Amino acid sequence: METSIVGVGVGITERFRTVVEEKSTRIENIAPRAERLDVKVTHRAYHNGHQEDSTVELTLTGKGIPIVRAEAVDGDKFTALDLAVDKLCEQIRRAKQKRVDARNHPRGAHYAKGTGELTGIDVQPASVEVLAAVATGEIPVVAAAEEEQDYTPVVIRTKDFGAEWMTVEEAVDRMELVGHDFFLFIDARTDHPSVVYRRKGWDYGVISLTTQAQPNALAS
Repeated sequence: METSIVGVGVGITERFRTVVEEKSTRIENIAPRAERLDVKVTHRAYHNGHQEDSTVELTLTGKGIPIVRAEAVDGDKFTALDLAVDKLCEQIRRAKQKRVDARNHPRGAHYAKGTGELTGIDVQPASVEVLAAVATGEIPVVAAAEEEQDYTPVVIRTKDFGAEWMTVEEAVDRMELVGHDFFLFIDARTDHPSVVYRRKGWDYGVISLTTQAQPNALAS
């Protein structure tokens, strides 16, 4: 398996490269179809001068397999690497176990072609009425409480991805592999933009956006 290591604000030593190669063997053992492991190490020093940390981001790719990502933060980059590798391996194991469970005990969302209803998930897709109410202000967006005095600037990371058509079940699997709490996709059964998200335990939810607004919403 090919390994690529990039440092941002930090140099990559031979010792770190050696440790990464050792860890990559562990990853390759549980993901034999993986072809490339990208490692990004970002070092941050805060303005007070008393705190530093390193973020290690791992991205595992291969032909015919979904992308798997994991990251961890620690004051020591070697510890952050260990934590990130543990997360990556756990996500791969969970995805494998989920596929075994799905074969032995089929469950999850089921789409009824005749009615268009989604069963097997304890959440109903957002209706056109709800979306229209939000768009027209009938359901207001709740602002932060006025009594909150502390303000901390938030850096929002943005990423653009091409639209992917897949089933709800496939979207849940992809969400588990990238280690996120939600996953955006286009539902292959309905062509609607949708998002699956994690609930308590092994429960998941799905929200879909319809592509056609009501006439009265357009008129307003």
